[in-house]
Amino acid sequence: MTASLHPDAYPAPPPPVPPAPPQAAHRATPRAGTGRADRLWRGRPEDPSWARPAFLGLMLVVALAYVWNLSASGYANSFYSAAVQAGSESWKAFFFGSSDAANAITVDKPPAALWPMAISVRIFGLGSWAILLPEVLMGVATAGVLYAAVRRRFSAAAGLLTVGAFALTPVAALMFRFNNPDALLALLMTVTVYCVLRAVENGRTTWLLWAGAAVGLAFLAKTLQAFLILPPLAVLYAVVAPVSVRKRFGQLALCAAVMVVAGGWWVAIVELWPASSRPYIGGSQNNSFLELTFGYNGLGRISGEETGSVGGGGQGGGWGETGIGRMFNSEIGSQISWLLPAGLVLLVAGLWLTRKAPRTDARRAAFLAWGGSLLMTAVVFSFMAGIFHQYYTVALAPYLAALVGIGAGALWEERTAWWASAVLGGTVAITAIWAFVLLGRTPDYLPWLRWTVLLFGLISAVWLVFAGRLGRPLGLVVAAVAIVASLAGPAAYTISTLDTGHEGSIVTAGPSGASSMGGGGGPGGGGGGMRPPGGMTGQANGGQGNGTTGQGPGGGGGTPPNGTPPTGAAGQVPGQGTSRQNGGSTPGGMPGGTGEGGPGGGGGGMGGLLNGTTVSDAAKKLLEKNADDYTWVAAAIGSQNSAGYQLATEEPVMAVGGFNGSDPSPTLAQFKAYVSAGKIHYFVGGGLGMGGGDSGTSSKISSWVEANFDEVTVGSSTFYDLTQPKS
Repeated sequence: MTASLHPDAYPAPPPPVPPAPPQAAHRATPRAGTGRADRLWRGRPEDPSWARPAFLGLMLVVALAYVWNLSASGYANSFYSAAVQAGSESWKAFFFGSSDAANAITVDKPPAALWPMAISVRIFGLGSWAILLPEVLMGVATAGVLYAAVRRRFSAAAGLLTVGAFALTPVAALMFRFNNPDALLALLMTVTVYCVLRAVENGRTTWLLWAGAAVGLAFLAKTLQAFLILPPLAVLYAVVAPVSVRKRFGQLALCAAVMVVAGGWWVAIVELWPASSRPYIGGSQNNSFLELTFGYNGLGRISGEETGSVGGGGQGGGWGETGIGRMFNSEIGSQISWLLPAGLVLLVAGLWLTRKAPRTDARRAAFLAWGGSLLMTAVVFSFMAGIFHQYYTVALAPYLAALVGIGAGALWEERTAWWASAVLGGTVAITAIWAFVLLGRTPDYLPWLRWTVLLFGLISAVWLVFAGRLGRPLGLVVAAVAIVASLAGPAAYTISTLDTGHEGSIVTAGPSGASSMGGGGGPGGGGGGMRPPGGMTGQANGGQGNGTTGQGPGGGGGTPPNGTPPTGAAGQVPGQGTSRQNGGSTPGGMPGGTGEGGPGGGGGGMGGLLNGTTVSDAAKKLLEKNADDYTWVAAAIGSQNSAGYQLATEEPVMAVGGFNGSDPSPTLAQFKAYVSAGKIHYFVGGGLGMGGGDSGTSSKISSWVEANFDEVTVGSSTFYDLTQPKS
C-alpha cells in the first residue's frame, strides 16, 4: 500500500521566523506578560527571568549598605551642614546658599547641592540622617541610571556587574554618604552620558536637550567641573548620530543653549541682584560669582593660582604630585584605581571588537562615551596644579564602572574567540596584581586578603583563557570566581568606609592610612599627611583644640545631632576630617578643603579650619540667651568656626572672611556698623583663617574687637561681648 499524495495528507510547513536584530541577539526568548506592573518586576519581555529580580535585589542591597551607620558621620562637613541649616530656616539663604540664615556670606560653591538637603531638613528637622539621606538616594539613583544605560545595548549581567563595580568603589561609598557637592555632580554627569547615548541611538533632539539640562544643573552643583566631559560627548554626537551633519550641529547648538539656560538663570539673578541686599559671594575677592567661577573654582584649579586661597601644589606641593601616575599613587590609588587598569584594557578591547561596525553603532558609541568621559576627567585631575582632594575622584566612578561592565560583558559573549578569552584572562590577572599592590600599602589591614586575591585572581585568569571551551556551568563558576577576586579588594575598603564615620573638609575612604598626601605623618597615623603650602603650622587630626573650640581634640567634629561629640577608636574627634577611627596628631596641620581653602595663619591650630568646632554646653547656653534680640548671636573668623556654633545653637553665626577667613567680608567699617546697630552679640576669640596677616580684614576686625570689648571666658572658650565696650 502506497502513501497518499493528496495535498491535505501533510500539514503545511510553519512560516519562517525572522531573525532577531543584531543588538538583541544575546537576549532570551520573549515572555508573556507585558503589563506595567509585570514589566516593573520582570523587566522587558526579552530579559531573562532572573534579570529584573536580580537588579532590584542588588539595588536594595546598595541602599541598605549606604544607609548603614549613616549617623556615625554626624554633620559630616560642617561647612555645608551649616548652610543646609540656614537654608532650612530662610528661603533667601536657601536660594543663595548662604552660610547663615541672616545671609552674611555664601558658601564658595553654587547652591544646587544644598537644596535637596535643605528641603529634607525643613521636613524632618536638623539631624545627621536628614542631611545625609538625600546623598544616599543620589548614590542609589546613580546606580539605577548606570544599569539603565548599560542594559539598553548590553546584557543584564553586564548591567549588574556595572552596578556592583560602582557601589564597591571606596570613594563612591564615601561621597554618597557625605554632604559635599560631589554626589549630585556625579549623578548628573551619569545622567548626561545616559541622555547622550539615548540621543545617539536615533538622533532625537529631546534626549540631547535633556543632556544639556543635566550639565547646566551640574554647573550649579560644582561649576566648571561639570564641563569636563562635554568635549568627548560633543565630538561623539557630531560624528556618530544617525542624522544629517547639518542637523547634528543644529542639535548641539540647541543643547548648548539649554545648558546655558539651565545653569545660567541662577547666575544671572545673582549678578543682577543688588549686592547690598544679598549675601557676599564666598570665595570671591570682589563679591562676584563670575570671579569665583573662573578664578578660585575654575582656571585657578588648573594653574594653582586660586585667588583668596593657598595656591597650588604642582611638583611636591601641598596638594600632591601631579602627572600621569597621579590616579595610581599612594595618595589617590586606593580611592578609585582598583579597576582602572581593567577599565582601560576593556576600553581598547571594546573598540577593537566594534571596529567594523557602522558609524552609527550604538555599542561602540557606549565605549566611546564612557571611555571619553573617564579619560578626559582623569587627565585633568592628574595634571591640575591647584587644590585637589582624593574624594574628587568619585567623578570617575560611574564612567569606570560602566566600562568594566560593558567591556567584560561584550568579551564574555565573544569568549569562543581566542583573543577575547585571552583579554578577559589578562584583565583579571592585571586587576588581581594591582589589588595586591594596593592592599600592600596597608600591610596591617587584612594581611591575608592580598595573597588570597592574587591567588584566586591568577587561577581564574588562567581558566578564563579557555572560557570558550568550558561548558556553561564550569564557565559560570570561573567567571564568578574572577569577579569576586577582582572586587574583593575594593569591597574590603568599601566595608571599612561604611563602618566608619567621616567628618571635616578632607575625607578619605578605606582603612586608616589607606590614602595620604604630601609625605610626612599622615591622616590617622598612616603615612603622608598633606602638608600646607608655605610652612604654615597647626594642630589637626586629634590635635589639641585652641581657644575657640572649647573642650575637645582639635576642635574637630562639630556637635552632632544628639549633642554628644562622636568618638573614634581612640575616643577622639579628628579635626583633620578623615575618618573618626583615624586618631592621632599631625604636626603641621592640613590645608583646608572643600569649602576648599587652605591653612589658617592666625589664631592657633587647625581645628576650626578643617571642621566645625566642638561647642560646650556652657558656650551653647551663653549664645542662646536672648538670641532673638540679635541678627547674629555671634561672629567668628572662618566658616568652619562659625559652623560649629551655628549647628549647636541653630541660630545665625556670622562667618567673618568666609571659609578661609580671607574674603574681604565684612569690612571693618561694616562690622563696626553691625556692632553699633546691636546686630551681633558675641565675637568668638582666637579665630582661624588666612586673614592676610596683620593687614587682612579678619585680622583688623579681631584686633579691633580685642582692643574695645570685654572678654567672656566660658570653660576654655573665649568670647567678646559686643554689647559691653571696655570702660
